[in-house]
Amino acid sequence: MNDYMVRAYAAGGMVRAFAATTGGLCDEARGIHSTTPVASAALGRLMTAGVMMGAMMKDPQDLLTLKIDGNGPMRGILVTADCQGNVKGYPYENLVILPPNDKGKLDVSGALGLGVLSVISDIGLKEPYVGQVQLVSGEIAEDIAYYYANSEQVPSAVGLGVLIDPDSTVHCAGGFIVQLMPGCPEETLSRIEERIGKLDSVTNLLASGKTPEDILTMILGDMDLTFTDRMECRFSCNCSRKRVARALLTLGKTELQNVISDGKPVECGCHFCGKKYSFSTAELEVMLKAAEKKE
Repeated sequence: MNDYMVRAYAAGGMVRAFAATTGGLCDEARGIHSTTPVASAALGRLMTAGVMMGAMMKDPQDLLTLKIDGNGPMRGILVTADCQGNVKGYPYENLVILPPNDKGKLDVSGALGLGVLSVISDIGLKEPYVGQVQLVSGEIAEDIAYYYANSEQVPSAVGLGVLIDPDSTVHCAGGFIVQLMPGCPEETLSRIEERIGKLDSVTNLLASGKTPEDILTMILGDMDLTFTDRMECRFSCNCSRKRVARALLTLGKTELQNVISDGKPVECGCHFCGKKYSFSTAELEVMLKAAEKKE
């Protein structure tokens, strides 16, 4: 699948918009985490949101983290993204099985339950910016829109969808975010609300062959819609042996010495991509001595 995101402006710059198709990266995440259909849908929706929200940052070093903590059987999701189309994520519980909701759809809201959405923006300041809102639906798109309206005072329309095939693979996935800039006329707002209200679901649009460009054109096509760029997006994990070694050092000298005393190698796995890193006791001893020299 060719995953990509487009960015656009409309109504003389009073509206900014993003749309993405993410079926490939969502299916890759499904394979990595062996998720059930409802967990695949929830993770895919939040990763799709992460791709578009990450694109709103400016510096390649900036990092966006989206975290949902809920009281449902899935317990939550963690996603991180940058401004270059890289995203990764994992579910707290991957083997959630629930009956369809009252609309006959995958019950993402039931899987997540009641909880909190946290949006953490690390843009190189001393402390990252953290915004939090209560989940209003647990369907994720509505929760993202509620976050923007309440934490950033940016009226936003958000659509997200992940369509799962009978064999539990991802058939298609994607979404859009349309945001109104300060001073946007009420007439423009009303027209956008009307268009989105009549819009088919994201998954139906993508499954019928519609592209991200098509979706934004359906919403903003007669409002001087201008596409500014197109960017590939992908599931990408930047874990490494060096990063895992640094994480082990955060255990502290006493705990690390206890691990060494056990005389057994330590294996650490990355939550995001599942890659395993093994460290022998000899390697741990070298790491500990190096850390002690720096003190």
